[in-house]
Amino acid sequence: MEELKEYIQEENKKLERSIIATPASMEDLDAFCKANNGANDVVLQHMAIQFGYKMAMQAIEHKVKQLS
Repeated sequence: MEELKEYIQEENKKLERSIIATPASMEDLDAFCKANNGANDVVLQHMAIQFGYKMAMQAIEHKVKQLS
């Protein structure tokens, strides 16, 4: 279980150091969508993917805490 917790922490750190910023919240992602007016769609796509991954890591972390 401890190895899983360490893995989650490592993955979250990777998201923080990414070249493309990982939005902190859905509201931040939505604000970027509205502000870019169709430009930088590749950046937007990567932000959305990273945010989805962040949400998945948070869900797994929550479940691990419940089980321990």
